[in-house]
Amino acid sequence: MRIIFKTSYDKDIDIHEHWGKRGAILVLLAFMAVLPFFAGEYYLAEATNTLIWALAGMGLMLLVGHTGQVSLGHAAFLAIGAYTEVALMNIGWPFLIAFPVAGIFTGIFGALIAIPAVRMSGIYLAIATLAVFVIVEELIILLEPITGGVGGLFAPSITIAGISFDRYADLSNLYWLVLLIVALVTWGYANLMRSPTGRSFLAVRDSEVSARALGINVTRTRALAFGLSTGVTGLAGALMGHYIGFFNYELFSIFISINLLLVVTIGGLGSIQGAFLGAILITAVPQLIAIFRDWANATVGINIGSIPGLDTMIFSGVLIAFIIYEPLGLYGRWLKTRTWFELFPLARRDMFRRQKSYLKTERTK
Repeated sequence: MRIIFKTSYDKDIDIHEHWGKRGAILVLLAFMAVLPFFAGEYYLAEATNTLIWALAGMGLMLLVGHTGQVSLGHAAFLAIGAYTEVALMNIGWPFLIAFPVAGIFTGIFGALIAIPAVRMSGIYLAIATLAVFVIVEELIILLEPITGGVGGLFAPSITIAGISFDRYADLSNLYWLVLLIVALVTWGYANLMRSPTGRSFLAVRDSEVSARALGINVTRTRALAFGLSTGVTGLAGALMGHYIGFFNYELFSIFISINLLLVVTIGGLGSIQGAFLGAILITAVPQLIAIFRDWANATVGINIGSIPGLDTMIFSGVLIAFIIYEPLGLYGRWLKTRTWFELFPLARRDMFRRQKSYLKTERTK
């Protein structure tokens, strides 16, 4: 059992509770940094894809997990970020300028959409974001001179200071670039959540009535959260475009929005770590199913691939099992396990029974 004797409030406002957590993060970053030296190209590509999904998951986590707003159209903001960044690079802008501008433009677009949309909540807000997705999809087709229309666009190679970050020629460099961007966004996200703005997000999520009583402008707070969320998602979309190499509007389908919701839900709502755990599950489970399918075909002689939709059914079954039996997600399960060991032998089986939902002080909903 860890016992922390506090003599000041410095540790309470620190980004890390103690040096143990800071050291664990440094070890993880070091491991991720040296991964290209011993991982094969296939696994390195999957790790890059997982980091991009984690970045997109953090964008949606800010909206769903930390502000309590539901979005079914975040794939639209992935598309806006990807098309904006590639369009700027095609007219000669360097990546170091086009990339942040794409994120800023996506964030401003999301904030403008949010001004009327955030006055709604629940299923109505979800339908409004779905309508935005449909509108953006049609705009991509109509703006053919910029977006390539149905034909799509080729993402140009990234070059910084003469160093290439091409997806196929220099995968290790692209991986390090994505890792650096994800680390910086994660650091900024963690600091945001311990600032007054981040705490206002949590207040609005837990109880809008209580937040208004504390003097928080709920509409402005939700619009700001929507803008920041879409901005981070736009950055993920720009990286996704370079990772894929060629894309059109079909890449950013409604299924991408659903997968993003699964990332934050299964990973653990209300935690940055949950975005990473959910991204790992979303990207790893299909690959594990494919490996099992090949093994069963080669060893047992059972051709699972001949059954249409079986892979999707297995994947959906795994996700449903997580939602039913562990509503707090993967990170919630980790917290339960860690707390059980810390409190052993005083831990009780029903100690987490009251943590199935956020605090709701309003009774009119």
